[in-house]
Amino acid sequence: MLDEGPHAATFLRALRKALAALSDDFEIVLVNDGSRDDTRERVLEVADECAVHYLELSRNFGKEAALGAGLDVARGDVVAILDADGQHPPEMLAAMLERWRQGADMVYGVRAHRRDESWPKRVGAATFYAAMTRAAHVEIPPDAGDFRLMDRRVVEALKRLPERARFMKGLYAWVGFRSEPIEFEPGQRASGQSNFGPWRLFSLAFDGLTSFSTWPLRAVAVLGATVSILALGYGAWVILEEWWYGIPVPGYPTIVVSIMFFSGVQLLSLGVIGAYLGRVFEEVKRRPNFVIADSVDRSRLAPRDGQRG
Repeated sequence: MLDEGPHAATFLRALRKALAALSDDFEIVLVNDGSRDDTRERVLEVADECAVHYLELSRNFGKEAALGAGLDVARGDVVAILDADGQHPPEMLAAMLERWRQGADMVYGVRAHRRDESWPKRVGAATFYAAMTRAAHVEIPPDAGDFRLMDRRVVEALKRLPERARFMKGLYAWVGFRSEPIEFEPGQRASGQSNFGPWRLFSLAFDGLTSFSTWPLRAVAVLGATVSILALGYGAWVILEEWWYGIPVPGYPTIVVSIMFFSGVQLLSLGVIGAYLGRVFEEVKRRPNFVIADSVDRSRLAPRDGQRG
């Protein structure tokens, strides 16, 4: 969670109530991803009451890193992921758990509608998922987010994935296992507004494309080949005009426009290549995805093998 202090205690009590109705053995792992408000104090007030394992990251590392931090310490045989802003209803956990008991390894929530989103965001999401379906080697379900319930086998598979630049929606699909969708009505945000503006959403989409496909590289290769063919055709046409019709070769405007156009294509190509090289650069440094500044463990579950208490 990030800056969710005003309703943190309310959310934790509602989640505890939903979990207690399903099992006596549960824990709530809460990751504070660099909040600047009183989230820590509000959470710790109810940590014992709600069996909270509280993790505080040293700064804001982003949602993907925070998810990884939570999965690293989660101890249950079944792990559910929810946002703390109130849009993921805890009462849906009962139906998800029932699907797991019937054999599903992963049950992911699918938004029943996107009426609460602006049309540019809806169009952008549809375009992104259509591009990912064609470009990626795995099928990423449209309208599926991080709201999901996973078997321990799925969690362990996710923890073994080594990459630093993580696109979790793609990783959920990549690990495989039997997955089933379940529709839910997104609730109203408890307070504030989403931190994912247009630029962050675009960055997340681009990270997804470069993580799971080489489509951008192929696209600039096709663009380069197309431009080269057009340039050769235009050059041949200019020569024929000069030889057959005596039309003089156009002067500086043609040259300037051609230089600007080809320079733009080259810079675009270099930018896409640079994005992939930058990803390689980040990976080879082997830096951790997150740094934990503090941990307060009020969980009632015993640590699993290889986990710290």
